[in-house]
Amino acid sequence: MGTISVQVPDELEAELDAYLEDKNLDRSTAIRKLLSEGLETWRRESALEELESGRITFSAAADRAGMSVWDFAQLAAERGTTWVAADHLDSDFEVLSATDE
Repeated sequence: MGTISVQVPDELEAELDAYLEDKNLDRSTAIRKLLSEGLETWRRESALEELESGRITFSAAADRAGMSVWDFAQLAAERGTTWVAADHLDSDFEVLSATDE
């Protein structure tokens, strides 16, 4: 396991301390949890942005987000993300059909 060392503003450290107390976690566990959650959110947002811009297909975006195509479809719908593009429709349909079996 790698080690990351970082300096943070006093306000952020105070928020972290409040989080530690609220969740009853030690500092290392809390920081790992928050970092993991933040990166998960970033992966999903990045995948949605790339999908909407047409740079990747729906199935590739779901994979990049680390989600099933069905869960990613729900996320995209919740966010109002447009994801149907004519040039990607055939490959996306194939993936969706294959996961339905």
